[in-house]
Amino acid sequence: QVQLVESGGGLVQAGGSLRLSCAASGRPFSSYNMGWFRQAPGKEREFVAAIKWSTYYADSVKGRFTISRDNAKNTVYLQMNSLKPDDTAVYYCAAGRGVLLTTHAPDYDSWGQGTQVTVSS
Repeated sequence: QVQLVESGGGLVQAGGSLRLSCAASGRPFSSYNMGWFRQAPGKEREFVAAIKWSTYYADSVKGRFTISRDNAKNTVYLQMNSLKPDDTAVYYCAAGRGVLLTTHAPDYDSWGQGTQVTVSS
């Protein structure tokens, strides 16, 4: 497993931007699928974006969010633009060893502690 630490959350007005970072330590980072998930109060955790050699996004964030990774820094990023109040949630970084890029939380075996993102209207 890898250890993951998220940062970059905060309070922002609707229409604003934030960039989340997730620093990884442990096994070779470049071979992992990396994903971002989020969980709003009273709701289930949901997929946001994932990256390995390609990227994949939830429909709700497509065109607004961008996932990227810097393997030299063992870090994955989530650039969030045009934020909406519905984006308010705790955002979690996750790492998985599967061959294929996946949107399913159980396919990820390492999770960060989460970082709060709050978007005010």
